[in-house]
Amino acid sequence: MSDELIIRDLRVAVEGKEILKGIDLTIGRGQVHAIMGPNGSGKSTLANTLAGHPKYVVTQGDILYKGTSLLEWTPDERARRGLFLAFQYPMAIPGVTVANFLRTALNAKRRANGNGKAISIPEFRKLMTEKMQLLKLEPAFATRYLNDGFSGGEKKRVEILQMAMLNPEFAILDETDSGLDIDALRIVSEGVNALAGTNLGILLITHYQRILNYIHPQFVHVLVNGKFAVSGGPELALQLEEKGYDWVKGNGE
Repeated sequence: MSDELIIRDLRVAVEGKEILKGIDLTIGRGQVHAIMGPNGSGKSTLANTLAGHPKYVVTQGDILYKGTSLLEWTPDERARRGLFLAFQYPMAIPGVTVANFLRTALNAKRRANGNGKAISIPEFRKLMTEKMQLLKLEPAFATRYLNDGFSGGEKKRVEILQMAMLNPEFAILDETDSGLDIDALRIVSEGVNALAGTNLGILLITHYQRILNYIHPQFVHVLVNGKFAVSGGPELALQLEEKGYDWVKGNGE
């Protein structure tokens, strides 16, 4: 059984308009891939397609997870089986505390993996406290309503807290750095790096090189007009920072 997330010749349309025009990518466990590109290039379309958003229609190609196509899986099936999406704009859910949300999600994943026994309250609290300390979140966050009144940095830290609690096999981080000041960016990145060391495969989507000063990818791909215009190592992000996207746009037309 392949321990990889494989994207083959992926073409995706939204409301009849083709956005992704043939994407090929293989992400192994423990690898960090960064996808960069200008606005409108298809970065968030790729993230939402991997997560199973019904608005994004796969017209060609496949996505293989552990050797099996996941295109017929619902979003919750994908999440329960080990895929995680950190949203660019996390939603607030008034009335649902962070702790209750996390425990419900964790128990759903345990059931999907054949462990029908719910996590005990003491075990859950110990795990949540450990992960909150990793992300420098005050204990009071556990009793607050999810993302309700949170700052941008707090929302992103709680997203990474969810990832730490659920312990996925592959994570898609959709512009996790957007709206973060330098301190929040450092804290979030430290949390991601700690999880990356647990054999987590990461697809990091970003506009800017600055988050790559903290999270170091082995592979960088530049998405332009729905295609990868160029791929390379971490030095590619530095070239983009220096030259901008114009020098690669011709490759993606």
